[in-house]
Amino acid sequence: MTTNEPSSRNSLASLQPRHATFVGIDSDGCVFDSMEIKQKECFHPVIISHWGLEAVEKELREAAEFVNLYSKWRGQNRFLCLVRTFNFLRSHPGVQAAGIEVPLLDSTQHMIDSGKPLSNDTLAIEAEASGDAELRSLLAWSLDVNTQIERVVKNVPPFEWARRCLDLFPLQSDTVCVSQTPTEALEREWAENGITSRVRMIAGQELGTKAEHLEMATTGKYDHDKVLMIGDAPGDREAADAVKACFYPINPGDEETSWRRLRDEAYDRFLAGTYAGEYEAALIEDFESRLPEIPPWES
Repeated sequence: MTTNEPSSRNSLASLQPRHATFVGIDSDGCVFDSMEIKQKECFHPVIISHWGLEAVEKELREAAEFVNLYSKWRGQNRFLCLVRTFNFLRSHPGVQAAGIEVPLLDSTQHMIDSGKPLSNDTLAIEAEASGDAELRSLLAWSLDVNTQIERVVKNVPPFEWARRCLDLFPLQSDTVCVSQTPTEALEREWAENGITSRVRMIAGQELGTKAEHLEMATTGKYDHDKVLMIGDAPGDREAADAVKACFYPINPGDEETSWRRLRDEAYDRFLAGTYAGEYEAALIEDFESRLPEIPPWES
């Protein structure tokens, strides 16, 4: 198995190929069946209590579950998803009927638009430098979420066929975990399940976006068709597109079937150079058809 490199932008950019192919793998909802419990038991309750939205708990949960789990925005950075959740929540009939004021999060959107890494470290620096009350509140929420995840999310195993793939990939591909989850949580979850050695590095949100992870790890080192990104969200496909890499979808709700097809068929095609094209396009079309952009209360 591989030896892990320290997680930093420099170490990711200086990672030297040991193989002719590269595989990037998302973590939450992709390797681990952890999206539902993290969102429903950690993120959403803390949103409700932090912003005093108890009067519209049902509507908040509906909007947050749609954005984070069941839509084309599944798997995006927590700050992006929070802003989008609140935007949807404002138009929800139940919220409008209740007359509840939903925070605008203008300072949060400004931080997002700045292009800086969307992490707690960045947020802490911005909140301290600006003295912005919204950013201070946002940081408190995000840290509370991390505390709740550490307390609640334990002993969540990888999908069985994901584990089998992770046993296979390092034999022929340089493999890196590419995620927008905080690195501390990633390292804990991968270590708990004894799979840290299956990847050369674990890249979390502190190292930048997924597209930046792939760019740093692969540019000038591999041919485009020798780079494969595996993920369960459209953002993973967009990251692959940004570096002209291949994308393999893990279909939400049908993860084991997706991983088994990768293990039995698609990975061999990738190694042989016959993955890109009609085969990949058909998988992506099926994947994208499962994730809508219009919430149920509007459709």
